[in-house]
Amino acid sequence: MDRFVYTASASRIVFGADSIDQLPAEIERLGARRALVLCTPNQRGQAEAIADRLPGRVAFIFDEAAMHVPIEIARKARALASELKADCALAVGGGSTIGLGKAIALESGLPIIAVPTTYAGSEVTPIYGITEGGLKKTGRDLRVLPGVVVYDPKLTLSLPLDLTVTSAINAMAHAAEGLYAHDGNPVIALMAEEGIRACAASLQPLREDPRDLSARSLALYGAWLCGTVLGAVSMGLHHKLCHTLGGTFDLPHAQVHTVVLPHALRYNASAAPEAMSRIARALGVADAPMGFFELARMHGAPVSLKAIGMPANGLEKAAELAASNQYPNPRPLEIAALRALLDHALDGAPPTP
Repeated sequence: MDRFVYTASASRIVFGADSIDQLPAEIERLGARRALVLCTPNQRGQAEAIADRLPGRVAFIFDEAAMHVPIEIARKARALASELKADCALAVGGGSTIGLGKAIALESGLPIIAVPTTYAGSEVTPIYGITEGGLKKTGRDLRVLPGVVVYDPKLTLSLPLDLTVTSAINAMAHAAEGLYAHDGNPVIALMAEEGIRACAASLQPLREDPRDLSARSLALYGAWLCGTVLGAVSMGLHHKLCHTLGGTFDLPHAQVHTVVLPHALRYNASAAPEAMSRIARALGVADAPMGFFELARMHGAPVSLKAIGMPANGLEKAAELAASNQYPNPRPLEIAALRALLDHALDGAPPTP
C-alpha cells in the first residue's frame, strides 16, 4: 500500500439498458464513416440488427470470427478492412469477435468500437491473442484497446444460461488473479473484489430467470470491473494454463477458465493468503478455491477438462508449455505440481489442499 502505480484505461464506457441507441452518436464522435462489422456466424443476426441502425455507415459484415483468433482468419479480415477502406471496426459479440478486431488493429491501428454480448472482459484490455500453428501467442499493445465500449445488458438477455455461467466465471478469473498480481495496487484490488461479488451475485437470479434485466446489468457491471483488472495488471498461472489448453487443444475459452480456476487458485493459495481471503469474502464462502468449484457445480457448469474435450495424453505437454517462459506467479512453477493440478482438473476432482 505504501507504493504503487496505477494507469487508468483510456476507453470510453457507455453503460446501461438501451445504450445501443447511442451507437450512431459514438461512431460520429470518432469521425468514422465506414465500419467493418465483426461477428461470429452464430451472431450474424444480432450484428445485422445493429448494422441496420447505421444506414450508409457499414462497409461490410464479416461473420467469420472464431475462438482463439486463428491467424488465417485474422489475415483475411485485415485484408478486407484495407480493401474496403474501413475506418473503424465494430465488434459485436464476445472475446472471439473482439479479439478479431484487435488482430486487425494491431497492424492497421484501426479504431475499435466494442459491443460486448458476453462477460469476457476483452473489450477493456490492451491484450491480444492470436493462434498460429497450434500455439496461442498473447501480447499487450495500446493500439488494440477499444476506444469505445457500449455495454447494453439487453443484448445479453438471449445468452444461454450455460454460457452465462462460464462467461461470468471467466470474468471472475481475471479479478482473482489480479488480487495476487505482482504489479497490483489498491485501486485494482477494490475493482477485483467488487467485480467478483457482482458477477457471483448475478448467477442465482439468472438461473431463476435468464431474462432478469437487473441481474444481467449486475453481471455486465461485474464483467466490466473484472475486465478492467485484466487490462491493468499481470496475470499468472491460471491464464497461462488456459491459453495453453485453449490454443493448443482447441478447448472452449470460457469453459476452460471455469474448470481450471479452482485448481490454479489452490496451487497459489498458500503463497497468496490475502488474495484468497478477499476472493472468499466476495463469494461469501470460507475457502476461495472450493467456492469457485461449488459455484460452477451449483449452476451446472463443467468442472472437468475431460467433459470439455481435453485428451488425457495431452497433459504432459500442457504442463511443460505452462512451465516454459517463466512469468510472475505467487508460487514458483513446478512441472510435477502442475501435472498434478491438471490431473485433478481432468477428472473434475475438488481442489483439495
